[in-house]
Amino acid sequence: MIVTGVRTRVQTSVQTSLSELGTPLRDVTFVIVDLETTGGAPAEAGITEIGAVRVRAGEVLGEFQTLVNPGTPIPPFVAALTGITDATVATAPRLGAVLPSFLEFLGDGVLVAHNAPYDAGFLRAACRLHDHAWPDPAIVDTARLARVALHRDETRNCKLSTLAAHFHAGVTPTHRALDDARATTDVLHGLLGRVADFGVTTLEDLREFTGRVSRSQRTKRHLADGLPDTPGVYVFRDAQGDALYVGTSKHIRTRVRSYFTASEQRRRMGEMVRIAERVDPIPCATALEARVREIRLIASEQPRYNIRSRRPHTQPWLKLTAEPAPRLSIVREVADDQASGARYLGPFSSRQAAEAARDLLQLAFPVRACSVRIARRPRALTPACALAELGRCAAPCSAGGDRISYDAAVEGLRAVMEGALSPAVAAAEAKMTALVAEERYEDARRWRDRLSILAEASLRTHRLATLAGAAEIVAAAPTPDGGWEIHLIRHGRLAGAAHARPGTDPRPVVEALVAAGDHVEPGHPPAPAGLPEEATEILRWLDSPGVRLVRSGAPIFLPVDCGGATVTRLGTVRRASQRWAISDDEVAATARPRGPADGIRVSRILGA
Repeated sequence: MIVTGVRTRVQTSVQTSLSELGTPLRDVTFVIVDLETTGGAPAEAGITEIGAVRVRAGEVLGEFQTLVNPGTPIPPFVAALTGITDATVATAPRLGAVLPSFLEFLGDGVLVAHNAPYDAGFLRAACRLHDHAWPDPAIVDTARLARVALHRDETRNCKLSTLAAHFHAGVTPTHRALDDARATTDVLHGLLGRVADFGVTTLEDLREFTGRVSRSQRTKRHLADGLPDTPGVYVFRDAQGDALYVGTSKHIRTRVRSYFTASEQRRRMGEMVRIAERVDPIPCATALEARVREIRLIASEQPRYNIRSRRPHTQPWLKLTAEPAPRLSIVREVADDQASGARYLGPFSSRQAAEAARDLLQLAFPVRACSVRIARRPRALTPACALAELGRCAAPCSAGGDRISYDAAVEGLRAVMEGALSPAVAAAEAKMTALVAEERYEDARRWRDRLSILAEASLRTHRLATLAGAAEIVAAAPTPDGGWEIHLIRHGRLAGAAHARPGTDPRPVVEALVAAGDHVEPGHPPAPAGLPEEATEILRWLDSPGVRLVRSGAPIFLPVDCGGATVTRLGTVRRASQRWAISDDEVAATARPRGPADGIRVSRILGA
């Protein structure tokens, strides 16, 4: 049983198992191959000679050499270079006869060649031509390895003859297959000794080392040493201990190692690796816990190389204010003023998105756009503003204004924000219909976009409110190995995560998790106690197939008209998954309607 809370903790070192270290080079069987050909590409040329040396731990295990009759004339310049003429191969076997023997010699070894893509290309084409399965071995290119491992001032080039002289090979390359394979073997051993200085001790290290990665990245490979290969979060830190980058992975060590290989192509990540001095791992019980920790660390430590928002607290909300003449205002946080009549929608991704939703709501309900303070019963005959003259505001600022109409608009707006979105949808559709009739298609599209933003915000608001209002939710999902991952959620914040191993009773794990989970003070719904981004990740997990409710302190429901149908109809997001299996009797209890949204229903999902 593994039970964890979700407070940030750092584990500086973890003992790794031998299986995590890769295949030591001393245990690797290398088959060093060289081919002589008639020249050109495999599609238009043939093999004239194959030479190979099989070695392990520096010891030669066997050699393979044969001439091959290519079935085509050998060009004079090739014959002059290799000494292999048409007469030389006249009695030699054809490629189809020698290929099975070579493939048997290769076996499960690692194929090594100088300029390996050329030799491997010919062998792969030969297998295809003669209906043999290409074994697809791991390939090491000594030419590429030399270009990466050696400084430019050490050798004038990376030709086989030059490298053989540099490493004092026992055989001089002669453009004959077996001699060149023997020379390549000595070059390989010399290069392996050189890359050992960079910490290359396994086959996996060697293949990564030959990737297109800067020397500064390679020298930081030791930062992955000792990291656990388990799910969790990793934090790159600089010499001062400041966070540079926060990431999450199912395999921390494997993921961190990838930052020092050719698979990492992002320029900013290369810059980050050059600055990094250590990596802190934070093992987690589940993938959701890892994502939540990542979100919290990005928000708290502000790592400069993370693209994800580092200021989640600044996401805007749309607020119907609680004042004598309520208005729509864009705010940065949800206050404890809803008992006074305030209502909220959000959070939005940007202020522009909040303004788009506000424009649509003001189209449907002409509430004031000004921010001046207005008395409940203004006495002054203040001239109405331009919006009032256009019929888009009932002028509550003036004693001559229509306060009854204004109050009715506010109540309609409040109903929409409580989950009865139909009036706003109808207003938007009427507007779009009128614009299309005038052939103002771009303007109609903008109103459609505003409707999409509003519907998504409404659905998001009520989904968050459902979580924020639940003092405790316990949910579980089966794992591929037959176990369970279990999460404790309190007021929209992850309070604990646990993993029940296969074959064990998960109920004691649930009880231990509930007892050990973090205490969470409620927020101000619809805002959750934690970050909205965290609550969104929790909702995404709850909506995923196979997740089951184990326990809930309150019914889970949404207003029927809160926007899900509109979102689906507009095609902006997919409908939430409807695969929740409710296992607790109290979750299935019928919820009472609240507010004017009298179409409240119990939902088996946190969706529409």
